Amino acid sequence: MEKNVIKIDFNNIDISKEEPIHEPERQYYFIAKARKLVKDKSKKLGRPLTCMVTTFGCQMNQKDSEKLLGILELIGYEQADSEKADFVIYNTCTVRDNANQKVYGRLGFLNGVKRTNPNMLIALCGCMMQEPEAVEKIKKSYSFVDIIFGTHNIFKFAELLYTRLQSERMVIDIWKGTNDIVEDLPAERKYGFKAGVNIMFGCNNFCSYCIVPYVRGRERSRNAKDIIREIEDLASQGVVEIMLLGQNVNSYGKTLKEPMTFAQLLQEVEKVEGIKRIRFMTSHPKDLSDDLIEVMKNSKKICKHLHLPLQSGSTKLLEKMNRHYTKESYLNLANKIQTSIPDISITTDIIVGFPGETDRDIEETIDVVRKVRYDSAFTFIYSKRTGTPAASMENQVPEEVNKVRFERLLEAVQQVSKEKTQRFLGQVVEVLVEEVNQQDQSLMTGRMSHNTIVHFEGDKSLIGKIVEVKLEECRGFYYMAKLV
Repeated sequence: MEKNVIKIDFNNIDISKEEPIHEPERQYYFIAKARKLVKDKSKKLGRPLTCMVTTFGCQMNQKDSEKLLGILELIGYEQADSEKADFVIYNTCTVRDNANQKVYGRLGFLNGVKRTNPNMLIALCGCMMQEPEAVEKIKKSYSFVDIIFGTHNIFKFAELLYTRLQSERMVIDIWKGTNDIVEDLPAERKYGFKAGVNIMFGCNNFCSYCIVPYVRGRERSRNAKDIIREIEDLASQGVVEIMLLGQNVNSYGKTLKEPMTFAQLLQEVEKVEGIKRIRFMTSHPKDLSDDLIEVMKNSKKICKHLHLPLQSGSTKLLEKMNRHYTKESYLNLANKIQTSIPDISITTDIIVGFPGETDRDIEETIDVVRKVRYDSAFTFIYSKRTGTPAASMENQVPEEVNKVRFERLLEAVQQVSKEKTQRFLGQVVEVLVEEVNQQDQSLMTGRMSHNTIVHFEGDKSLIGKIVEVKLEECRGFYYMAKLV
């Protein structure tokens, strides 16, 4: 684990004074107060207190979990690899209903664990906690949970934890929305050589199947200077690859006092010394500009990979989904990108079984797959999400029909992906080495600029370095290679 360095001496914060009003100083104050309580408890138990943060959902949630871990470590908790820790946090997702059911199931297990450990605390945060019905169910059926908070006030975590440590009662703090963005919070990163950087929060698109705008709030962009400062700090700590994160990065900058486009932000990020690779997600087709394509084309650092969600190839369904583009406009955009950057890898998301979908509609989607020729696609069977317009639409597609269509789509996706991946065979390419291969300890696993996975013989001293390898064998969706 790698830390975002916070240059604060928490031992010298005067916790006898009244708490500060402004952030992040207020949270530093509560970190210091909670540190004292945790230190006293650890001394009494004769051991350090342990914690575990489990993340459900997207990379935005993963980034939030890094902040939670960073705060917990400053407070005095040590990270555990088991849910039998003294403090377990579930950072929840709510994109699909089965994500909620998974959390309820895990909570049942934690109840038994907590009975054997009187020191144990359980916290729930993230998107699921922005749903009033979920919070009410937890209050009623899972009253052993100690802290509940949502997506808008994650920066208040230290304050909420201190309140719980003091009060011995359930702490619930849910905000319906916010315009606040609190900078300079600690974080505990999974990797030392790559990191995610939030550039914006929330979403204004209101796709009819999606709960995200309701739980993450409206779009708000971070100030470009704060983003660049964070990236410079990460580069000084040895980070070579960054992933710029947002629900729709293409609309970055619209809420700033001094508007800046995403393309302009990328140009500023590229200037940061030490950063060798830049990735971003997610892009919405309706907002992807010619300027962005031009910046990607001319960049030496932006990776040759673009995630461009399709969702459906049927213009009729795209309109019902409130996606604001047609099949034809999407194909034109993909063609423009591929013409400008011929070796780019394009990946996508596709939903099967949206209300009203017909066999003709799925054929339209498969037609787009074959024309764009995606390197890979995340395919999902539509999941009815309570609280979204699509949930009450007529003509919900039967499960057995969805399964047949899903298999047809998957077959087309896999065939195209296999053909696309093979195009690099025999080439010498640069790979960022990420980890020791989990199946074979003699192999290292890395990733090309195009996001393709590569395995090759090597040792762990290569982790975090960009090395050259020759791609000797294509095994469907990944390569076996040899160091050059």
